[in-house]
Amino acid sequence: MKESDGKSTDLGLYLRLLRFVAPYWRVFSLSVAAMVVLAATEPGISALQKPLFDNALIGKDPGALMLIPALFVALFAVRGLASYGSGVALHSVATKVIMDLREAMFARLLGFPSRYYDRHTTGSLISRFTYDVTQIREAATNALTVLVKDSLGVLGLLGMMFYVDWRMTLMAMVGGPLIILVVAAARRRLRRMSRQAQSAMGEINQVLREVIDGQRMIKLYDGAAQERERFHQAANANRRYTMKFAMAAVITAPAVLLIASIIMACIIYYAATRVQAGNLTVGEFASFFTAMLLLLGPLKRLVGVNEHIQRGLAACETIFGLLDEPVEPEAGGTDIGRARGEILLADLDFRYDDRQPTVLAGVNIHIHPGETVALVGASGSGKTTLAHLLPRFYEHARGAVTLDGRDIRDISLASLRANIALVSQDIVLFNDTVRANIAYGGSREAAEDEIVAAADAAHAMEFIRALPAGLDTVLGQGGTQLSGGQRQRIALARALIKQAPILILDEATSSLDPESERQIQQALEEIRHRHTCLIIAHRLSTIESADRIIVLEEGRVVESGTHAELMVNEGVYSRFHAGGETKLRA
Repeated sequence: MKESDGKSTDLGLYLRLLRFVAPYWRVFSLSVAAMVVLAATEPGISALQKPLFDNALIGKDPGALMLIPALFVALFAVRGLASYGSGVALHSVATKVIMDLREAMFARLLGFPSRYYDRHTTGSLISRFTYDVTQIREAATNALTVLVKDSLGVLGLLGMMFYVDWRMTLMAMVGGPLIILVVAAARRRLRRMSRQAQSAMGEINQVLREVIDGQRMIKLYDGAAQERERFHQAANANRRYTMKFAMAAVITAPAVLLIASIIMACIIYYAATRVQAGNLTVGEFASFFTAMLLLLGPLKRLVGVNEHIQRGLAACETIFGLLDEPVEPEAGGTDIGRARGEILLADLDFRYDDRQPTVLAGVNIHIHPGETVALVGASGSGKTTLAHLLPRFYEHARGAVTLDGRDIRDISLASLRANIALVSQDIVLFNDTVRANIAYGGSREAAEDEIVAAADAAHAMEFIRALPAGLDTVLGQGGTQLSGGQRQRIALARALIKQAPILILDEATSSLDPESERQIQQALEEIRHRHTCLIIAHRLSTIESADRIIVLEEGRVVESGTHAELMVNEGVYSRFHAGGETKLRA
């Protein structure tokens, strides 16, 4: 069942949701048992009306006058205990189910390929964790309580009414088909409006995220009015769909109650004629009429529960759609251990999807173990795409990418990525300590001296020691307390502590001042011969000492050689030097 699949049956979705309830069946069973007790006592209220009127009030029986009130107290005490037990047990199960769903969704999210994130906004994904899953809670708690308790209550009250007078009961049941038609008419609209409201909530989250992330640019470019308008559009769309949902939900209960009141009026008239004729006692009439009145409450709740169910089922569609999305393909399962670092790209073609132009075309590159190769070219020439293909963030369609002579698709993802360290131009730091950001993931058990050595190699320890708590300083969201160069050096330290045989530097020194860049270049000179290094840079000074420089234009290799060789060739690369430029331009 994919996200776009809106044809899954309600029963199928609900049964799949209940599979998440299965591990907690004992507590769930206690809740259902309490609901059964609660439903079983419902007809008891009606049943006590007959002895109350016929024996205690009309017959003036002193024993009945003492007993009936006591039975009422006992009955409601039992109902109160059953209601409390059922509610606590059911909410306990619901909170655990929601936690399990969130954890399952999060685990799935971690395994999705990069293409999935290209197709979905961050706001829509966050909305599934924060909004959609709460709609499931309503379906799994309030809705389930009503379905079980009130369905049993309706059956019990109908049984009581049959016991008192079967003719009047059949008259009461005439409205059943009409009520079913009303509920069915509302069901589709409720589901459709709930889907639209969920989508609009995802857009609200996306606008919020973009505004928070881009607040400096918004202030600088006077974009507040534009962002307020964007937020208004998203919030108003959510309001409209929520209002349409509410209108469909609210009209259902009055329509059902109107049908029920018409039927009740007919029954009252018929019952009154039977009492006058002596065919029905006052107590029996009171018992039947009480049962009918009590029946209105469960009927109203059963009709109203359709609102919670449709919200929950619409949320189930998106949540189970996410859980059904394929994770990164693990085509090969070979563990290669520590690689030597030989990389071969043969006749490599790539495009991000069929509707977009080719990004790489016929690329052939052979990188030897321990070699430092620089990729240069204008923006959009395919440099970063090449860096993303090596760790299989994207899957190439044509050609071959091999590591130590083995196709990377035959290598397990864990083994392949264990051999690659990446410092990207998009710096990712977590809201954690400096220590945790350097010794991250597979390096999280690194010793103190290893962390310090990696930070020293990245020339980061100098500013780290100046932080309030040193390595134990919490960086905050995205490390915004640090400068761009400081963030980049922490990212470089994270790559160095991994000690992977392949090191990819994608604009790794772009945010550094000249002195910091010089220091990191010295560090790279010291370590690069222990790694196969792939350097992507615009600054020519960063790559002049590389063993080989490869120039890309429009996804094709147009030049290759050392800095000296390329300067002699007087091609693309040398023209920038000849013009006195130190940086390749887009």
